Amino acid sequence: MTATAKLESPFATRSILGVDVAVSSYEEVIQQSLLWARERQSRALFFAAVHLVMEAVDHPDFLPVLNRAGTVFPDGMPLVWALRALGERGAQRVCGTDATVAMLAAAEKAGVPVGFYGGSQAVLDALAGVVRLRYPNLHVAYRESPPFRALTPDEDAAIVDRIAASGARLLFVGLGCPKQELWIVEHLDRVPAVMFAVGAAFDFIAGNKTRGPLWIRRCGLEWTVRLTTEPRRLAMRYLKSNPRFVFKFLGQLLSGKD
Repeated sequence: MTATAKLESPFATRSILGVDVAVSSYEEVIQQSLLWARERQSRALFFAAVHLVMEAVDHPDFLPVLNRAGTVFPDGMPLVWALRALGERGAQRVCGTDATVAMLAAAEKAGVPVGFYGGSQAVLDALAGVVRLRYPNLHVAYRESPPFRALTPDEDAAIVDRIAASGARLLFVGLGCPKQELWIVEHLDRVPAVMFAVGAAFDFIAGNKTRGPLWIRRCGLEWTVRLTTEPRRLAMRYLKSNPRFVFKFLGQLLSGKD
């Protein structure tokens, strides 16, 4: 993992356990991303739940890279509540899945080509089918399911070449946290696109996984729905991350650090 020069971001941020989390909205994300896409800028957008913040806490070398490389948005309601506790009363959730849906609609309207990187081939095929029905005029210039292993330098270079040749200006990356964030950081300035680390968005949009109803999401309890559907994979993550996040953030509040 290598540090990168800090990219200037138009979004105001507040520090949550050292992670600079943006105070923004879907509309601002859409407008700024389309502007960057038209300028062919290589940019990174991350959508953080508690798990990503705690990954940064537990891996100090990851934290500065995350803060320098791109903009971190509050995907989970606990981060929204943390922003509000820090004085940002108007803070709102910017969820990776919902941002993906909004960006696809905006890209269709603006005529901006998009791409998808990550997931299994079956998931990508299902995703492509849903996207084709919902956004018939959207140009999906690229989609690829990488091998579930470390790539050789030649394989990686070939993927970069394929993305660049496709003309995709918005690239949605679904490799899981923190693998997708690390991949994006490592490919900044190599991939000429705005890159979104969107986690399980491919599965949700394709219909392979179910999200909780809107009221559960607004209450900050969407994680309970995911836990019941993927208990083996997520139980230890939540048990390890969530209580420690609450304890450490209360410490930040009491210390007055920001």
